[in-house]
Amino acid sequence: MTFKQLELIEPILKALEEEGYQIPTPIQAKAIPVVLHGRDLFGCAQTGTGKTAAFCLPIIQYIANHPDRHHPIRALILTPTRELAIQNSDCLKAYGKYTALRSAVIFGGVGQKPQTDALERGVDVLIATPGRLLDLIGQGFISLKSLTCFVLDEADRMLDMGFIHDIRRILPLLPVKRQSLFFSATMPPEIEKLADSILHNPAKVEVTPPATTVDSIDQSLYYIDRGDKPELLKSLLSDKSLESVLVFTRTKHGADKVARFLNSSGIGAEAIHGNKTQNARQRALTNFKDHTTRVLIATDIAARGIDVDHLSHVINYELPNEPETYIHRIGRTGRAGNSGVALSFCDAEEMPFLKDITKLIGKQIPVAGGKPFAADVVKQAVQQQKEIKLQNQQRFQQMRSARKQSPASQRPSSTSHRKPAMQRRFK
Repeated sequence: MTFKQLELIEPILKALEEEGYQIPTPIQAKAIPVVLHGRDLFGCAQTGTGKTAAFCLPIIQYIANHPDRHHPIRALILTPTRELAIQNSDCLKAYGKYTALRSAVIFGGVGQKPQTDALERGVDVLIATPGRLLDLIGQGFISLKSLTCFVLDEADRMLDMGFIHDIRRILPLLPVKRQSLFFSATMPPEIEKLADSILHNPAKVEVTPPATTVDSIDQSLYYIDRGDKPELLKSLLSDKSLESVLVFTRTKHGADKVARFLNSSGIGAEAIHGNKTQNARQRALTNFKDHTTRVLIATDIAARGIDVDHLSHVINYELPNEPETYIHRIGRTGRAGNSGVALSFCDAEEMPFLKDITKLIGKQIPVAGGKPFAADVVKQAVQQQKEIKLQNQQRFQQMRSARKQSPASQRPSSTSHRKPAMQRRFK
């Protein structure tokens, strides 16, 4: 099948050809016809499967076929991170460059003036993160009354990052009559429940079962004590055949620490995480994409939206405490039919995480080095994790009880005080 057989218009086909795309990926081949016919869609696909184009191309085509000289917002794409928002914006600009489409991307962490200026000039497609979207709606800069299509991208990451409450505040602001497209790499019960509240009689498109990993990725495991991880990483990176390496840590502090160690060892590396300014994050990402920087250390949240061609290696310096995150991490390599390598370090305290990962992916990860930890050490680590989980649950219950007992007058007020601003701009 080719893109031409999907009944896309000539301006889009011309842009796709210039980008070097002729054959759609499975998610694109299945989803584009559904979206073009106006039906709601529930798409389950891992990162790197081409899902961005699966919703961007039909949106571009709809707007090109229904021009409006005032350029009201007709499509809203909601994403969890700034990097993913920018990636979606880049795709819209590339695929829609031979149409009159106007798009804008808004996210927090930067000044809002350039964003509001773009909104006031008129925007057909708005790409946004939840917080900044609600902020600018509250200030009256955004009207969604002309919206015809709503896209919720990376829904599972939205859930992980705590944006579920913001999404529930946004949904009532959307027109009831609209097309909704919902994409998620994994399908926990919370995600299915959220999808049910958003979608109406959707078509379900699933590409690659959510509990499997891409076959083209060569996975290996190193059993190692925590204190020996820096030297192992240094040793692996001394091999110049590791051309482009994304290293994952669980914390921002850990990312900075690894970056400092590598730089002091003569290995050029940069860290990217939520405490970095937007300009610093974008600069580090640009350096990594153009191979100025060979090694990028990232936290899971910051890594969403990193789309690097021919990323050769992913290294899990620390295993994630959620098994689904392992799939997201290694999915950064081995994309679009390319091969990739994923290396993971596992210390004694991470053995419970490894057990969950192997259960989810349905196979053991081949051991490249080190020795499995003794059974009593693993048992102790598992017990520690259970105790931590229990303590967190108890703390959460205490916080909930305290909030229920607090007077209503002390609870955060609603956004009703923002209504005059909205009425002033859209009366």
